[in-house]
Amino acid sequence: MRVEDFGRMDGPVVLFGGPYSNLQALQAMGQVIGESDAICTGDIVAYGASPAETISQFRAMAVPCVAGNCERQIADGADDCGCGFDEGSACNILSKGWYPYALSQCDSDAANWLGELPEIGVFTHQNRRYAVIHGGATAINRFIWPSSPDTVFLEEITALAPLTGKIDGIVSGHSGIAFHRRIDGYQWINAGVIGLPPHDARPETRYAVLDDGEVTIHRLSYDFAEARRAMESAGLTQGYQETLETGIWPSEDVLPSALRR
Repeated sequence: MRVEDFGRMDGPVVLFGGPYSNLQALQAMGQVIGESDAICTGDIVAYGASPAETISQFRAMAVPCVAGNCERQIADGADDCGCGFDEGSACNILSKGWYPYALSQCDSDAANWLGELPEIGVFTHQNRRYAVIHGGATAINRFIWPSSPDTVFLEEITALAPLTGKIDGIVSGHSGIAFHRRIDGYQWINAGVIGLPPHDARPETRYAVLDDGEVTIHRLSYDFAEARRAMESAGLTQGYQETLETGIWPSEDVLPSALRR
């Protein structure tokens, strides 16, 4: 695994993940970030209508980012998203609609850039040191939920130690649900995703802000109606276009029972 040092950040840091080819959400996120420091946990490209445009916008923003499974798969020209969905699950079936579209929209320059993203980032913030990963250190596509047992988090923290050295916290993404846990003296921050809402019946998506050792989770408002129209125009009508407006995933079966409606 390649580890990249994102440097020292002393002011509030905006943490976010999963732009998911949702250009409108990323543009709104850019307005939130402004001149602040920011870090992304990957999956720049996924469900939405604008993979190429989202990559271009993200590159212009120059936000440090780790590779998500989608970055790795597109860089490799793989025939599936590598999200870690169970075979036969709704997520697995629906990915056969959006992933080929995303792959087809990324030219070689975009794919090469995605392939250069590190698997792990580290940064220092107000005298604390953090590691940044996508899903897990043991697997890039590991789903870790707010309801996961402490042993899952501790396994990942143990796996990170020889790769990053001493850390005080971990910033992650992948699951699509923003949350904050304290585990055995460590902070675990899942920054959520900005490209889809977190299955809560509202169209706003989520991001986090780290400041003075504390984490706050925020809602991101953006032009979800335009993002939905773009998906429909692109023929991406497997159900995620409705999620942008209803806030409900068509793939609830990926969630642990405690997080289902």
